[in-house]
Amino acid sequence: MLRWVFCLCAAAVAVAQPTLILKNGRVWTGVPQRPFAESVAITGNSITAVGGREVAKLAGPKTRVIDLGGKFAMPGFNDSHVHFLGGARGLKEIDLTGACTIEEMQRRIRDYAERHPQLEWITGAGWEYNCFPADRMARKEDLDAAVKDRPAFIRAYDGHSGWANSRALRIGEVGRLTFNGFGEVERDALTGEPTGYLKEGAMSLVSRHVPRPTRETNLQALEEGYRLAASLGVTSLQNASGDADTIALYDEVRRRGKQTARVSFAISAGKKDAPLNDYAALKRQYADEMIRVVGIKLMLDGVIESHTAAMLDSYSDRPGVTGEPNWTAEDYNEMCVRADRLGLQIYTHAIGDRAVRMALDGFDQAVKRNGLRFHQTHKDRRFRIEHIETIHPADIPRFAELGVLAMMQPIHADPGTIDVWSKAVGPKRLTHAFAWRTLERAGARVTFGSDWPACISFDPIRGLHNAVNRRTIDGKPENGWIPTERVSVEMALRAYTSSGAVASFEEARKGRLAPGMLADVVVLSQDPFKIDPIRIHETRVLTTVFDGRVVYQRP
Repeated sequence: MLRWVFCLCAAAVAVAQPTLILKNGRVWTGVPQRPFAESVAITGNSITAVGGREVAKLAGPKTRVIDLGGKFAMPGFNDSHVHFLGGARGLKEIDLTGACTIEEMQRRIRDYAERHPQLEWITGAGWEYNCFPADRMARKEDLDAAVKDRPAFIRAYDGHSGWANSRALRIGEVGRLTFNGFGEVERDALTGEPTGYLKEGAMSLVSRHVPRPTRETNLQALEEGYRLAASLGVTSLQNASGDADTIALYDEVRRRGKQTARVSFAISAGKKDAPLNDYAALKRQYADEMIRVVGIKLMLDGVIESHTAAMLDSYSDRPGVTGEPNWTAEDYNEMCVRADRLGLQIYTHAIGDRAVRMALDGFDQAVKRNGLRFHQTHKDRRFRIEHIETIHPADIPRFAELGVLAMMQPIHADPGTIDVWSKAVGPKRLTHAFAWRTLERAGARVTFGSDWPACISFDPIRGLHNAVNRRTIDGKPENGWIPTERVSVEMALRAYTSSGAVASFEEARKGRLAPGMLADVVVLSQDPFKIDPIRIHETRVLTTVFDGRVVYQRP
């Protein structure tokens, strides 16, 4: 039956001349019954034929034809968890990614400050927890040595901690103010003075004083971010944060004709009295194939590295410390019920195993208290848990039972960044770390994203490499890092394409290459099914097609 559908569409396209044909390639369609093809025909922004040489013959005098020369093509990458505007703005700031000595960090910071004498504040991101000495974390004195004349504030690579110099701490009055929210101001054990290391919400003591970018600066940042996304083959973004003003910025870039990736949004709902009716109105306002609002984003806990993720048992390197949730169970459950009743999809950040259990409990409450009045089946709700870095084995089957999507970030499990993480969770819980394969085997739908800029790389190829290998790029250690959780190339590609489309209720239009689907296609320099998996990281994007248009070609 499927073959007939493909052939019917191929014949129909004779009436509507294709605008673009990709021919002579190895095309992974993502369609299980017909996973590979040779050519793709596109008319306007939709795929009209997928098949062999007969598709290439559909070209007319106005058809652009790209000969793939045997190269691998696939659906565009769908980053299912990203904070895109923040990442785009960060492209103009200090990047400490890969700087793993204090001296190298200071050099980069000093060089940046010297090149930007006009900046009132020096800001950036990218430092890693394991790149500081074992007995301490980032300190103000380290940052003072790089920049003294201006306040400086630099976020960790995961976005959950900050590093401030002395001037920034004074401006934020951090030494005088008491912080009682979710997070911590680290203080010197002898003097009681702030060290410059701020966790979670405590970062706001300093960050709220950083000058806000203008609207035009934000618009330019988004345009630059889209150009980067196109160069990486990312044609869909699921933004795990946002508000009405932010979404309006994306809408403006769309009107300017600069959008090169489809974007869905979950509105940040940080308080129990959040105006959910307003968010439901935004969902009705933005509901097309370019920009859509799907639901809300809740933060249940922090991260393992700073001991702010909510754990069922104490951290191995901090006896007695379990990390506290950002919500009470009662308030979180009530929020889930209210949001679900309004038809809002629920994203929940949950990294610790306690937080993951709380998230599942909240979704269970929504199902029980709302029944099926608002959904044909509870699986249509498509509840989401973001990150799931640790999980108790008893909670694994609940994902399939409740229809909860597991939104995970392979880049966070990069073996080059997990030393501090592994020490914190300890050997017993380590066996359930980043349990991609286990969740998939248990019937959960696993999707992949980057969490950019809260990661060491926005590139989905790096994430694909981690998912398939669970080992460092140089192949060491040879046995991998928890190799039982490696996944197949096919599963990883599905997690970056069709599963991502399901997560935003768009599987009928994207995530696969088939007639009637949106024409978002990426061409790669290597075939991940054929090469040694350890070489996946060497793969580059050659061409990106978005909405039927070529938006990137590698020079």
